[in-house]
Amino acid sequence: MRKTLKSLPIASLLFLSTSLLTAGGYAMAAHPAITPNDIMHFESLKKPVLSDSGTTLAVEICPDRGDSHGLVKSLTSTKTFSVDGGSKPKVSADGRFVAFSVKTPLLELEKASKQEKKKLKPAMVLLDTQTGKETRFERVKKFEFNESASHLAIWFEAKEDKSDKKDKEESADDDKSEEVEVDKFDKGSPFELVVLKNGTSHKVAHVTDYYFDKSGKHLIVASNNTKAKVHQLVLFKLSNNTRVIVRQYNNQQIGHVSLSDDGEYIGFTHGAADVEPYGRSYNLSLFNIETSEVKAAPTSKQWKLNRYTKLRFSEDSQRLFFGRVPHVSQQLALATIEKQEDLFDESIVTGQRKLRIWHGDDARIKPNEVKQYEKEQKRTYLAVLHLNSNNLVQLADETVPDVELEEQTRFVLASSDIPYRKMITWAGFYRDYYLIDLNTGRKSLVLTQQPSSEDPILSPNERYVTYFQQGHVYLYQISEDRRTNLTKDLKVSFADEDHDYPSNAPGYGFGPWLKDDAGFLVYDKYDIWQVNTQSHEAFKLTAGKGRKQGIQYRVTGLVDDKNHPDVLAIDQQVLLHGYSERTKGDGYYLSTIGVAGVKTLMEGDYKLKTLTRSKNTETIVFSKERYDLFPDLYTAEYLTPQKANKQTDFDAQKRQFNWGKSELVHWTNGDGQPLDGVLIKPTNYVEGQRYPVLVYFYRFMSDRLHAFPQMKINHRPNFAWYADNGYAIFLPDIRFEVGYPGATSVQALTSGVQKIIEMGVADPDAIGIQGHSWGGYQTAFAVTQTHIFKAAVSGAPVSNMTSAYSGIRLGSGLARQFQYETGQSRIGESLFRAPQKYIENSPVFYAERIETPMMIMFGDKDDAVPWEQGIELYLAMRRAGKDVVFLQYQDEPHHLKKYPNKLDYSIRMMEYFDHYLKGTPAPTWLTQGEAYIEYKKAD
Repeated sequence: MRKTLKSLPIASLLFLSTSLLTAGGYAMAAHPAITPNDIMHFESLKKPVLSDSGTTLAVEICPDRGDSHGLVKSLTSTKTFSVDGGSKPKVSADGRFVAFSVKTPLLELEKASKQEKKKLKPAMVLLDTQTGKETRFERVKKFEFNESASHLAIWFEAKEDKSDKKDKEESADDDKSEEVEVDKFDKGSPFELVVLKNGTSHKVAHVTDYYFDKSGKHLIVASNNTKAKVHQLVLFKLSNNTRVIVRQYNNQQIGHVSLSDDGEYIGFTHGAADVEPYGRSYNLSLFNIETSEVKAAPTSKQWKLNRYTKLRFSEDSQRLFFGRVPHVSQQLALATIEKQEDLFDESIVTGQRKLRIWHGDDARIKPNEVKQYEKEQKRTYLAVLHLNSNNLVQLADETVPDVELEEQTRFVLASSDIPYRKMITWAGFYRDYYLIDLNTGRKSLVLTQQPSSEDPILSPNERYVTYFQQGHVYLYQISEDRRTNLTKDLKVSFADEDHDYPSNAPGYGFGPWLKDDAGFLVYDKYDIWQVNTQSHEAFKLTAGKGRKQGIQYRVTGLVDDKNHPDVLAIDQQVLLHGYSERTKGDGYYLSTIGVAGVKTLMEGDYKLKTLTRSKNTETIVFSKERYDLFPDLYTAEYLTPQKANKQTDFDAQKRQFNWGKSELVHWTNGDGQPLDGVLIKPTNYVEGQRYPVLVYFYRFMSDRLHAFPQMKINHRPNFAWYADNGYAIFLPDIRFEVGYPGATSVQALTSGVQKIIEMGVADPDAIGIQGHSWGGYQTAFAVTQTHIFKAAVSGAPVSNMTSAYSGIRLGSGLARQFQYETGQSRIGESLFRAPQKYIENSPVFYAERIETPMMIMFGDKDDAVPWEQGIELYLAMRRAGKDVVFLQYQDEPHHLKKYPNKLDYSIRMMEYFDHYLKGTPAPTWLTQGEAYIEYKKAD
């Protein structure tokens, strides 16, 4: 029956499930038990894309394992399309065309050898929503619609040149022939420009870069045939689809290209083609499209252009931004041993060493320096060329390297973490923030040692900077160099009221600006405040209803455009998203700028997520979900989400199964602190019957009350599978005390478990606990302090804070010390100043107390927690004679990535809990382990 249901389309599933529900006793037979195979097939929706016109919706539909397909829906008709294998959709601005990337089918990928996999490249499918015609293009590495929806650019992967191989074979026997070696950075690949209205196309070979202007007038393409010494700038006039070679060189490699939106200039970089690209210096030139005049940009002895220089014209076509570097040089090479005397040359011999020197005063510790090396090699420092005056101004430099570029005309915000790179090791991330004058390059320091997560914001008209610092919101008036604390008299906290880390509490963030820099919106925990930049007065736009009703209001549904963030006008109506801290439900609300008050549009026991909005209309896309309601897509007008149209029904695939429900649980811990949690009862729950319980947690979990369970096989327990297998799942909130994270976690866990025992749901002799990473640590610590849990699965836990403190996060190369002193581990002091706290919070020191059977899981390439932490806990429990098993997944990071490993872990986890909590026979691997075996390697 299950296979038959799966083979049916969603619409049929919906009809069939409805029919079965009306068929009396037969309905129960229509609900098979959920299995891992069902989870593998269960489809989810990836981020939807909406055309700028608001007329076409596209989304990737992806099962947990297997091949995706693309779904396209017309919002102005009944047309719906499905594209086999479609993923990562892009939609033309007018909504007529949708392009999907198409990956190699999973079966083909699994069957391919390593060499064959290297040759497999994604394709692209172009769908015409008027005709339904699909056009497929192979080996596509990038595709892009222009903003006027008239053309599509397709950039292909380079094909293996068989003639090159033949030439090389022939040249081996021909001393006079000279083979031209082309660096992979300089190699171009085929390019095609598709005219969407008629399907004709224009092809260009050896393309290394291209750019559409935003006005829809032109496309510029850089073509570099290095072997033939032909380097061309090809300009397409999109109105009549003509092309012209506007510039050609035989000795200049063309680098990055761009276009001004007024149709006047082509900007391009170029450098000597016979110089290796690593050490090639580039020049910047401007080509006047109307006059064909080429003008070289001003140069500098201090600053050079390199292969990573990128160009960006301002949208008013008055400025050209690009990156420069202090110097360009070829990559160093080590001398090699070529002759007998080289064997004894100390400089050559020691040059072959493999050595990294860690100095105590290094700005970055070596692993982090290594991780950052490629990024630093590609770093350029922003400069601006004012086109009318031909004035070149260097903005960023080696002391202030990072510039936040939007569409400013006078100032930009810039920052530097350089003074704080050493202290990142133990104190976390900080920056100094500057204002830089675009006309002069003058830097003005605005903030020092500001947390990197608390970026200041430059107002749209560049008159003010707003920022959050040490609990308050400030306004900096640029022209008068004046700062004002806007919130000191407002008698409400603008700092995170739930912050339980050993660091300053962050703010709740800022909303949009008002027109003409007249004001801005800022958030406290619940309410939205409107601040006047002239009078510095503030009032609650939400009229205090947020704090009074326990609803967290935030502005939502605006156009997501970083370069043009929405600004609001007085009397303009705005859509708010609200989250009820009491019911955990969401709602949409209406507010009017300048007027205190909130109007309810829709609210209930569900979770709402605003996903996207069309650029040129007021159409929004959002999802609505509960634990028992799939997050299908809805479209609506911006200010009337309550009148939404449902666009998908993937909830139908859930309706073929029994499905539990979630409920909110309240309790008080031993300190009298109120806590919340989520209880998911088993499917077919019977009142008064007690069930085995799986406790899953991390920090705050009660906000997941109305979240649809993630239907995936991964390092987490799948809630729907466990509930259908007779388990209750409990998700408790954890509130920590700095210095005592372990003890406060145990207090929350045990008091929460006692609550569900008192409710008559939990079997007190069948309670299991599972956590991963920070949850894995808490799991491992909890069983050293309480025997309430009868089985524990701990994924990637820290077990010994004294050794983990000076470990390395291999993913970033950062030291772990800051995590304990200021971050998640919440000790708040160094190991040297508070060694006892590190010991008190470390499970490994209490291994002899453990009575709970434990399964530990680690990937041995864990990039966040040193996997040796798992070994320490395993060896301690083994030495103490405890019931322990350790799963080491090879070549896996912090979260398992390889599907066979994810599936294996999920199955073993279920078997583990089934044995200890339900009394099922133990599998052989649990009673006897598994001997090491080496299998025959595939050819």
